[in-house]
Amino acid sequence: MQHADNPSDVGPVTEMSIVNTFTKLIFGDTANSTRELMIIDAFREVDANVQRDNPREMGEYLRCLGVREMIQLVSRLRQYIHDQAEAPKAQQTQGLPGTKLTSLRPDRGAR
Repeated sequence: MQHADNPSDVGPVTEMSIVNTFTKLIFGDTANSTRELMIIDAFREVDANVQRDNPREMGEYLRCLGVREMIQLVSRLRQYIHDQAEAPKAQQTQGLPGTKLTSLRPDRGAR
């Protein structure tokens, strides 16, 4: 079984991996995997209260949250990370602004 915070795990960020990262922050453990650091960066983007906080201060903030607030924060964070992951895919399928897609048919090549 793979651990949720395995640095080589490139799958989607789950609510459990967010909770695991929050647990590390709460107990003052060092977050060192790429996934954990990405979750911490996203946490700063989602919640203005921790935007400039160091990990210790973030842990203190999380300790003060109620259960309902924590659940809502985890859900918002997971949605934010999902949306950020989907944004590059959407841009790739739309083409660049001001460019025109050309036909791939051989009979319509450059003349």
